[in-house]
Amino acid sequence: MAGEDVFDVVVIGAGPVGENVAGRVVRGGLTAAVVEERLAGGECAYYACVPSKALLRPVELAADVGRMPGLELRGTIDAPAVLARRDKTVSHLDDRGQVSWIEGLPATFVRGRGRLAGPLHVEVTAPDGTRSLRARHAVVIATGSDPLVPDVPGLPEARPWTNREATSVQQVPKRLVVIGGGPVACEMSQALHSLGAHETTVLVRGDRLLTRTEPFAGGLLAASLQESGIDVRFGRSATEVRRPVPDGPVTVRTDDGATVEADEILVATGRRPAVRELGLDTAGLPADRPIEVDADMRAPGVPWLYAVGDVNGRSLLTHMGKYQARVCGDVIVARATGTPDDRPDLRDTADDRGAPQVIFTDPQICAVGRTESQARADGFDVRAVEYDMGEVTGAYLRGERYTGRAKMVVDEDRRVLVGVTFAGPGVVDLLHSATIAVVGEVPLDRLWHAVPAFPTVSEIWLRLLEEYGL
Repeated sequence: MAGEDVFDVVVIGAGPVGENVAGRVVRGGLTAAVVEERLAGGECAYYACVPSKALLRPVELAADVGRMPGLELRGTIDAPAVLARRDKTVSHLDDRGQVSWIEGLPATFVRGRGRLAGPLHVEVTAPDGTRSLRARHAVVIATGSDPLVPDVPGLPEARPWTNREATSVQQVPKRLVVIGGGPVACEMSQALHSLGAHETTVLVRGDRLLTRTEPFAGGLLAASLQESGIDVRFGRSATEVRRPVPDGPVTVRTDDGATVEADEILVATGRRPAVRELGLDTAGLPADRPIEVDADMRAPGVPWLYAVGDVNGRSLLTHMGKYQARVCGDVIVARATGTPDDRPDLRDTADDRGAPQVIFTDPQICAVGRTESQARADGFDVRAVEYDMGEVTGAYLRGERYTGRAKMVVDEDRRVLVGVTFAGPGVVDLLHSATIAVVGEVPLDRLWHAVPAFPTVSEIWLRLLEEYGL
């Protein structure tokens, strides 16, 4: 059509999820355009996963040094050096490399805000005008999610930090108040405290951290935060926030009448799908909720529209969004080329079993599948087994005062694992073996013959299975 650019697939969102969709459909022989208003590479690359881990890695190393006799951390962590390396990991917020990667697929990169303007039609608004894109086969929404700021009087006016400001900080505040008890609140409170926010207060509405994990995980992490000097207050909510001077201190009043004064306030209370102003109403879909999709990532009743990543609400984790993107891209290629689209690999089944997740604190928290309470609520007949990781020789060798715990949740009817949780220093590398066991539904009698090497932390598998009775 005149005035329109036509592609096989148009992707709105150039984060890691949108990039993977584009890569997959191009690999399958289709043409693609990728639309992005902000930075190509997305939230994860610049304001979340990558920079937060760059900030947390020195914290982990310092903690490991502190547990090892014969080693000594001389002085505090060099915050400017850590921030400089963080800047390098995020390419100094320059997305030219990511744009080049997209164009090298090859796909067409379009800078601007994309919105649906009818079936298979995307309108892109940019400072230099409006561009119309038409898709032959599919439009994919991969716009991710935005930080959620709770409705607390005075909070918006106080210009609170979200993960974006916290991970891109150039001057670490000496006093910090954090609202929230989830992964972002835990990771960033520990990172910034170690880098100079020596007066850090965390306000947790509930009675524990990390409420979606096994209770012991949040308990071990809370003890670690408190031991380092972080003031963790459970059962406390902010009722009012005041910041009379724009660059001055912020005062937070809590529901017990107390006040906390800080230099900055970080809000880490969750995220919401970025669906506003996407034109979803033109496709007959609600404009203020996650985009519901089937296991093939397609919106029911809209055969040309797909949604992947945070925006569909299935799992707000980058690796799961990229997995969904691979499924989505392959489904689109199959349907566009007339090949079978009902193969098992063309459906999202991993989200149904429970996504693997890591909280990169000290101790690290790793989990995959269901917690014991989730499994029981879902109707499984389960038996749970726990073990003190400090009793494993390989863990002890990592340093003195190693503290950790592991738990596996067994479906007794099938004798397979439906959930595994590790909490302790350096446990992140145990997670994929657990993921394989859970997703692959490896029978315990078979898993028993997967012998862990001695002396490694992975010997925890042997101890858990012995505790179960094998």
